[in-house]
Amino acid sequence: MNIGNPYGELMLLAGSGNHILGERIAAELGVELAPLEVAHFADGELNIKISESVRGYDVFLIQPTCFPVNENYMELFLVLDGLRRASASRITTVMPYYGYQRKEKKTQPRDPISAKLVANVIELAGSNRAMLVDVHAEAIQGFFDIPVDHLTAVKTLAQHVRERHAGSPITVVSPDAGGAQRARTLAKHLEAPIAMIDKRRPRDDVVEVVSVVGDVDGKACVVIDDLISTGSTLMNAARALKEHGAKTVDVVATHGVFSDGALQRLHESPIDEICITDTVPLRGGPISPDDFPRLRVLSVAPLLAEAIVRVHEGRSVSELVR
Repeated sequence: MNIGNPYGELMLLAGSGNHILGERIAAELGVELAPLEVAHFADGELNIKISESVRGYDVFLIQPTCFPVNENYMELFLVLDGLRRASASRITTVMPYYGYQRKEKKTQPRDPISAKLVANVIELAGSNRAMLVDVHAEAIQGFFDIPVDHLTAVKTLAQHVRERHAGSPITVVSPDAGGAQRARTLAKHLEAPIAMIDKRRPRDDVVEVVSVVGDVDGKACVVIDDLISTGSTLMNAARALKEHGAKTVDVVATHGVFSDGALQRLHESPIDEICITDTVPLRGGPISPDDFPRLRVLSVAPLLAEAIVRVHEGRSVSELVR
């Protein structure tokens, strides 16, 4: 494949963080995943075996660092070290989900900046390039001293929203001021106005909606966020939007992290549909549509496969995020 490439032929590996997504990307590319064995010693330490020669290959390692975060990060570091020591020509770390991304700055004295630390270790372990999807703060790209391709699933989500609400007036809603740029990007694709939830935190674990800024009365409201963890912010936003006359309230997000019980709580809220992508595997395995009928899962495999091909062939990746 592309024999003239200075980094050699393309090779695809997938860690255990989201092996199903790795298989979907491989199917999009028409290649086989290289064999990678992940086992444990009796004391719990990881035992990594790359079962095929990687010497002279342009290697793409797919490993989101979602739950269990620390286990997946350690696996990533060990596989990177193994690839580096085995003389891979170039190693690109494909991280559909970037663990510890919510700690990208100090919020109080003596705080670690965890997102920066893991970027340092990824480079130290041997990665020559990184590919990320919808990180919590775009400044995280600057934590790396290697090239970073920051992809977004907004186009994929926008297409679904367009099909679901064809002919209906749509308002894109940011759940807080920090997500305004994300909402503007989706609104641009949908040619829709935006609104914002104005909220405050009287305590760290309590969110209060103060007001809704923008016209939502009679509109199909689409709340966009980068990830869903507990879902409390989105549930409060949905209630506020319905109180202000929203016809429907959908939630779209790239990463369905879903802490324990979050998906059940979201289904009991006034949210009409929850749409996520497959960057993160659902906790507990595949979920029956009968159990959570409002949940939709879209795949980012075509997006990542195209980005991998473009990097391998030395073509522009920025065209994918415009």
